[in-house]
Amino acid sequence: MAPKIFIDGEHGTTGLQIRTRMADRRDVELLSIPEAERRNAAMREDMLNSADIAILCLPDDASKEAVKMVSANNKVRVIDTSTAYRVNPGWAYGFAEMDKEQGDKIKAARFVANPGCYPTGAIGLIRPLRAAGILPDGYPVTINAVSGYTGGGKQMIAQIENADHPDAITAPHFLYGLPLTHKHVPEMTAHGLLDRAPIFSPSVGKFPQGMIVQVPLHLDNLAEGATLESIHAALVAHYAGQDIVQVVPLAESRALPRVDAVELAGKDTMKLFVFGTPGSTQVNLVALLDNLGKGASGAAVQNMDLMLSA
Repeated sequence: MAPKIFIDGEHGTTGLQIRTRMADRRDVELLSIPEAERRNAAMREDMLNSADIAILCLPDDASKEAVKMVSANNKVRVIDTSTAYRVNPGWAYGFAEMDKEQGDKIKAARFVANPGCYPTGAIGLIRPLRAAGILPDGYPVTINAVSGYTGGGKQMIAQIENADHPDAITAPHFLYGLPLTHKHVPEMTAHGLLDRAPIFSPSVGKFPQGMIVQVPLHLDNLAEGATLESIHAALVAHYAGQDIVQVVPLAESRALPRVDAVELAGKDTMKLFVFGTPGSTQVNLVALLDNLGKGASGAAVQNMDLMLSA
């Protein structure tokens, strides 16, 4: 019998993307609430408790409510795409490539917290350097990023795509999170193994899907002997043996005239780059991904497949 999967919040941006990725699969059975019944609490609770894996695509409070609904039912496993549980030690963090053991932790877990899109890029760049001892304690990390507007959900999609929206956004690019208290900072700090919260400056571009995350570094403030080449080698070693995260060769990176934020739109992979001039004291680490791919729905499906393989 095929395992039953219920996407709670299937009509939202992330949920719809998950359904698209699973549309042709015959190895799972998708449980579904008709859109007209999506506020039917009894039907929702029944679906949650009938599933083998429930994927929550909900705001934080609604996710917490859903977890309470299945807490006594040990049969139901949960993937939560909100920020509610991403730094909860009782939940496995759903970035399988983060460490060598992380895939096995996800596979064995009952509760998995899907990473945020910005943190996936930032942690993907930072954690290997912390683990290798290259990025020292106390380093003042800064993270600058631009995302496609679908990362803001249906509200932002309507603001950008509907010129008649009462709060329409017409700018081609804008900064937000200006008080430096973005909800992703605790996640980046914890899973990036940082002892000091980074300064995170997020922005949105007028393109639907895609993302660039940048972490600039001063080599002379890193571990003694750190070079552009040693940083690249640490990333290569960290991601050896898997094919979701690709560390772009230095020669290939040096030949690039630019990095296009939408290059991986529609894909569930991530590219990491190390940019800089040989002999310089500065490098720029860059992650390229789809905010709805490896940054959300693609990661959720990847985590589901790991859990089903247990």
